[in-house]
Amino acid sequence: MNRSRMEELLYQVLEVEIGGQKIYETALRCVQNEDLRQEWQKYLEETRRHEQIVRDVFFNLGLDPERETAGRRIQRAMAESLVKSMEMALEAGDPMQAQLVAAEAVLHGEMKDHQNWTLVGNLMKKLDDPEGKVLRDAHDRVEDDEDRHFYHTKGWARELWMESLGLDAVLPPPEEKMDVKTAFGQASAESSRKLM
Repeated sequence: MNRSRMEELLYQVLEVEIGGQKIYETALRCVQNEDLRQEWQKYLEETRRHEQIVRDVFFNLGLDPERETAGRRIQRAMAESLVKSMEMALEAGDPMQAQLVAAEAVLHGEMKDHQNWTLVGNLMKKLDDPEGKVLRDAHDRVEDDEDRHFYHTKGWARELWMESLGLDAVLPPPEEKMDVKTAFGQASAESSRKLM
């Protein structure tokens, strides 16, 4: 295993959690749907907790949470661009469009976050204790939240687009109603939307 790449992944995990908070804070300024507002408020709180979990991992592994890496700077720039896109949508004055942009920005952020934690899950299996235990404990505390954030947001983005197009939308989306946490569950929820 490449130790420097492992550390780079962890630095990106931390930066994505930090950036995710800024994305949710901005998205909450864009949201129109009250159910979605409550969902994103909950996800913001969970993302704050995830940042602390990652900081605990850094402490336990002897990593410096303030260290800059190229990947970390790139992840910060990506989050800033998603925030900027939502600010532009707000400035345009179309609330429905701003909500759509926010849903897509959150989805982009959660896709990277979900991938990061999937990679941590693979990595922890290859590490001996105590490092493996540190990552396992963090992964166990975060994984379900990250699955929910990604798959539910995917459903929200799809259904908000359907609504904006004047097509039949299922709000809250089936992913929410079925509490989806897997790709299979998400596909099932999406196909069942016609029955809802």
